Amino acid sequence: MTNPLLTDWDTPFALPPFADIEDAHFGPALDQALEEGRAAIRAIADTPEPPTFANTIEALERADRLLDRVAGVFYNLAGADATPAREALQREMAPKLSAYSSEITNNRALWERVDALWQSRESLDLTPEQLRVLYLTHRSFTRAGAALEGADRDRLTEVKSRLAVLGTQFTQNLLADERSWFMELSEGDLEGLPGFVVDAARAAGKEKGADGPVVTLSRSLIVPFLQFSPRRDLREKAMQAWAARGANGGETDNRAIAAETLALREERARLLGYDSFAAFKLDTEMAGKPGNVRDLLMQVWEPAKAQAERDADRLTEMMQAEGVNGDLEPWDWRYYSEKRRVAEHDLDEAELKPYFQLDRMIEAAFDCAHRLFGLDFAPLDAPMYHPDVRAWEVTREGRHMAVFLGDYFARGSKRSGAWCSAMRSQSKLDGEERPIVVNVCNFAKPAEGAPALLSYDDARTLFHEFGHALHQMLSDVTYGSISGTSVARDFVELPSQLYEHWLDLPEVLEKHAIHAETGQPMPKDLLDRLLAARTYDMGFQTVEYVASALVDLDFHDGPAPADPMAAQAETLARIDMPRAIVMRHATPQFAHVFSGDGYSSGYYSYMWSEVMDADAFEAFEETGDPFDAETAAKLERFILSAGGSEEADALYTQFRGRMPGVEALLKGRGLDSAA
Repeated sequence: MTNPLLTDWDTPFALPPFADIEDAHFGPALDQALEEGRAAIRAIADTPEPPTFANTIEALERADRLLDRVAGVFYNLAGADATPAREALQREMAPKLSAYSSEITNNRALWERVDALWQSRESLDLTPEQLRVLYLTHRSFTRAGAALEGADRDRLTEVKSRLAVLGTQFTQNLLADERSWFMELSEGDLEGLPGFVVDAARAAGKEKGADGPVVTLSRSLIVPFLQFSPRRDLREKAMQAWAARGANGGETDNRAIAAETLALREERARLLGYDSFAAFKLDTEMAGKPGNVRDLLMQVWEPAKAQAERDADRLTEMMQAEGVNGDLEPWDWRYYSEKRRVAEHDLDEAELKPYFQLDRMIEAAFDCAHRLFGLDFAPLDAPMYHPDVRAWEVTREGRHMAVFLGDYFARGSKRSGAWCSAMRSQSKLDGEERPIVVNVCNFAKPAEGAPALLSYDDARTLFHEFGHALHQMLSDVTYGSISGTSVARDFVELPSQLYEHWLDLPEVLEKHAIHAETGQPMPKDLLDRLLAARTYDMGFQTVEYVASALVDLDFHDGPAPADPMAAQAETLARIDMPRAIVMRHATPQFAHVFSGDGYSSGYYSYMWSEVMDADAFEAFEETGDPFDAETAAKLERFILSAGGSEEADALYTQFRGRMPGVEALLKGRGLDSAA
């Protein structure tokens, strides 16, 4: 039987042939891709020819071509549409892929070729991009332990393999907890809930096979339930289940995994000569050192906490005025905050939501991309991996730029959160290869025939992930290893967070915020109230995020804690965490940090990038035109198309002329006078 993953894809734009791919195809295809990769590595390492950039570095770029193609499909599907077979294969592949990576960096002959090129780089007549790729390749070998020998090298290989297994297990445990829990609601329990929450609960009940409506642990359902349900007992039950994900005991408990992960990361860092894992991880980021991260976070923490404490006092007064005695609890905050927002800003989520239709917000994101960068989006009729997935061809002046996939609705087979990934990255090494970019979200799916309605925060998430997609679509480099979002972790969120600013423009909302039933644009007074409340509850939002970032930093900046839950509690006590707010991601569900190394010691990066995104949008505002063509062209040239071709601070400075301070961030969050 022919394996479609191993054949040429005779599909529009060489899309994966989703209709022909079965779960049984993935294992054999991944195994063959690994064997082809090993053969390519052996050929590079064993050639008798002296090392050149072409026969070593460019050959390395090509070595994993099949693996990149097959894994690009498999891991996108494993995250967005998991099946038992896919989850089992993830567990099987984690140590295999780690072993393959270690085989490359532990290959002494290959390392000597890379090192020889690096030592003689000044005589190689390389382009700036080639020199950058050589530098990053040499650095990745060094950081992977290529220079280690004997027992240290063997132990590092073991550590990385075990970490890969733990990361996969953490992710699958969290998905299992999120998938298995739901709270059934009687018809009486629906009283006080807006229609869109009731509809979402009924749709969730149908998906779960329940007899009626349910609340699940999907953020798109549980958050509005916590906002609107007058039943304090049900809010408490839902909130406690949300907070307990990954910490329910049994096979899916993530606490021991977190402890082992932290210990192994510390060991890995020390084997490589670093004092801590944070020092190792941040060495290649814009922040550079843990102290720089802590300084930024504390500059924001103090005014945010001060604002949150003032807000907590006001919410407590509201609660007690209703006859509820005692302290404000985490399951009370969103409920009374929503009431306060209605009272102070005359702004009701139920009134707003019909204006944020999913289709209209997709159009808004596309429209802004057209006005800024000349991109056009045409629906693409091709088989996808799930019926909910939509596809568009992206062009500019008739030239094919990318294929964009949107997978927007929550389902039990999808891990929580929202993300952007690429099934194929942009490169020009062997002819022009344009990317296949995927945005995955978890919006509540409407009843059949009804329009999908978003909250304003949902719409912001859509714009955020689309900003990442633009970073991939507009990439224009030769080497795939530095294309698109292959940049420093604390720089990668700049394009995504910057793009959120265009959602807030009155001219964008006036055009695209159209009522789902009446077809009328958002009235000016409602638009004014919405924009006036942009920083409402920002103390809460900032506190829950910064607390998570500080816990992440403390976990990795020093000896690994034997008990991460106790260490988490110590950090929260030290910073005097407001009692009615919980971390955005508590340790047992902190997938950013424990599902892999991506955001470990790096959850702060959203805020590091926010310092730049606030300043970058000011570059547009200073021209008097948020769609200023010259500024957009500079943004594309120095940020969106450049990938990792230069250091992040150099790219930003070329765009803006300088690096920013924290002032624009505090102003943007309404915290500049909060302390």
